[in-house]
Amino acid sequence: MKHLTEIQALYKAHFRAPLEGRYIRLEHLFLLLEELQSDCKINIEGYSEFGKPIHSITIGKGAIQIFAWSQMHGNESTTTKAVFDFLYFLTQKTHFQDIIEVFLSTYTFTVIPMLNPDGSELYTRANGRGVDLNRDAKLLDQSESKLLRSLFDSLKPQLCLNLHGQRTIYGTSSNKSATVSFLAPAADEVKTITPARKQAMKSIAEINVMLQELIPGMVGRYDDTFNDNCVGDTFQMHGVPTILFEAGHYPLDYQREFTRELIFYSFLRLFGMIGEPSSAITFNDYFKIPDNEENFRDILVKNFVLEGEAEEITNCTLQFTEKLKDGAIQFVPIVSEIGAEATVFNAHKVIDCEGASILINSHENVFVGEEIVTIVGDKGVNVVFFSHI
Repeated sequence: MKHLTEIQALYKAHFRAPLEGRYIRLEHLFLLLEELQSDCKINIEGYSEFGKPIHSITIGKGAIQIFAWSQMHGNESTTTKAVFDFLYFLTQKTHFQDIIEVFLSTYTFTVIPMLNPDGSELYTRANGRGVDLNRDAKLLDQSESKLLRSLFDSLKPQLCLNLHGQRTIYGTSSNKSATVSFLAPAADEVKTITPARKQAMKSIAEINVMLQELIPGMVGRYDDTFNDNCVGDTFQMHGVPTILFEAGHYPLDYQREFTRELIFYSFLRLFGMIGEPSSAITFNDYFKIPDNEENFRDILVKNFVLEGEAEEITNCTLQFTEKLKDGAIQFVPIVSEIGAEATVFNAHKVIDCEGASILINSHENVFVGEEIVTIVGDKGVNVVFFSHI
């Protein structure tokens, strides 16, 4: 695919912004915003419910207005990293200047890199008042929601990018992790394929062709049940093509560093900077992308016997809960399912105890919802390790 392999080779050294990990808060952006000032227009558009500034970044001078926003949910930071990767790519002066100049002369790209700085600080989905901003499009009850809608109304964009992250529980029907998922939101309850929605579908289908080269079978499609409390549905309802990006899990990539790279490439494909347009791709190809399914758990521990129980082989699944502690995200394993229910799920990591007797948290019983500290085998060896997290 045109330019993709060359950009991959240069990505980490030249285009990858200095943001790391899952915990991205407002203070992490200040230096990056300062660095971008010479090439971009940086504005404070307003303030969060708790008084934190909400910035917009604008680059380009083209007639086509693009409006994007990230970290509407404070704990969904992967797309924020990808946004800055994209801006770093556009503002460097050494590589791919021909396609960058075409972009800058064609589009005016405005992005809110962190819509929810209060939730980002707290590492919560909701904002500081406990409100899910993606359910506030109708009431417009929160400062952040009012700001987003005001900017949408003033920019009058021709395309909106609604940038999110999804949990590790999602996979595709091919039993692979849904590493990147998309949605062209419905504009009404009967899910009419409006001209705006059709455009979003075709764009997603084109991105998917590129992603299949990198993560075959690992792209999903979100449920399109209409909800006018959601921002994407509302903007689509107003006739503006809107694409929901969901940055998900790639095996062992709990910091989402490879996923951010995939989102970066997706931006480049969306704007025709890599690959070639194909008349063979239509909006109908959007429906060939498999549905997102809740068919994964983080760890499956199988074929063990609990000490003190009858000699009965059983299984359990563990799901990580993300907790903010001392300025870092800890991944805490919680028991999700025990017994036959555990075998329904795929797992990102499988530990086969091969019939060994084990002791969980130093006691003989295990309960759904229990936080796991240790799982010790009959030889006194911890059989489950979480150091890769």
